[in-house]
Amino acid sequence: MKKARVIYNPTSGKELLKQHLAEILEVLEKAGYEASAFRTTPEPRSAQMEAHRAGLAGFDLIVAAGGDGTINEVVNGIAPLEKRPMMAIIPAGTTNDYARALQVPRNNVKAAAEVILKQQTVKMDIGKTDKDYFINIAAGGNLTELTYDVPSELKSMFGYLAYLAKGAEMLPRVKPIPMKLVYDDGEYDGNASMFFLGLTNSVGGFEHIAPDAKLDDGKFSLLIIKTANIFEIVHLAALMLNGGKHVNDKRIIYTKTSKLEVIPKSDKALMINLDGEYGGDAPMTFTNLHQHIEMFANLDAIPNEAVIGYEDEKESHYDAVTKGFIKEVEKLSQEDIDGDGKIGGGDDKDNKHC
Repeated sequence: MKKARVIYNPTSGKELLKQHLAEILEVLEKAGYEASAFRTTPEPRSAQMEAHRAGLAGFDLIVAAGGDGTINEVVNGIAPLEKRPMMAIIPAGTTNDYARALQVPRNNVKAAAEVILKQQTVKMDIGKTDKDYFINIAAGGNLTELTYDVPSELKSMFGYLAYLAKGAEMLPRVKPIPMKLVYDDGEYDGNASMFFLGLTNSVGGFEHIAPDAKLDDGKFSLLIIKTANIFEIVHLAALMLNGGKHVNDKRIIYTKTSKLEVIPKSDKALMINLDGEYGGDAPMTFTNLHQHIEMFANLDAIPNEAVIGYEDEKESHYDAVTKGFIKEVEKLSQEDIDGDGKIGGGDDKDNKHC
């Protein structure tokens, strides 16, 4: 029997996961898994260590239940393994960007678990640095530093409004940072207020920062904001909220890349943000690991253009149906049409046709 391990953060989502744990395990058993659970502890990287142990122990599925931080830890636990278990997520955090990208219900624990019953999966790209993995974003520059300054209490109480308030406070202090960014199609060497590397289209609840992001194409969405002028940044933010129109603005470089090398050009530390948390200082290299982890997702609700594997799957299914139809027609022709062009192969008196 297949084995599943639920790794859950008991403090996420007002302790909803703890209250609904029995329902989650019941859904997993209905899906054909022998299910068990692990409650994370205050120990650093508790979820990561348990995910790594479960992966080595041969578990077929690991369910990350908690916020984006818990999901990040579970991915970091299994990503280095040669044989990786499948993953599912049950969101219970503040913004739940990853659940939004996979179209997993964000306000109903049992409904999120029941996505597994649909048996729909995506082989997701993930990002890798020199020592860590990330699932959604990597970023650097003044504009990203606000995520470190928002107290966790405010995040829980006000969600992304807390980030917006802190961002408005920080804007007057945004300064350009000299950096060199080397990507697939070229390089940028100059001042920038931020670079952003995305794996999905959802960041902090906004779905237009990387409007054409694909989940499994082996490419990051790279955004470089060259200006540090407060009014221009506000204008770019308005363009972003208005359907992702910022990507065509001359004050921005927007491209796709499978790799990014970040080299600071000043003595000031260029701090790197990985999935909303401090991930070290540049220089740093980011690599896209193409279709590295298979995740359960609600494919019916994900736009087809966001998942190339799903498009390929539908196309191959269509091809299979077409080939089968042609084969049946050819078989019918050989069996039922004689050499004289008559259907049935017998005398006319024995075959009446309409």
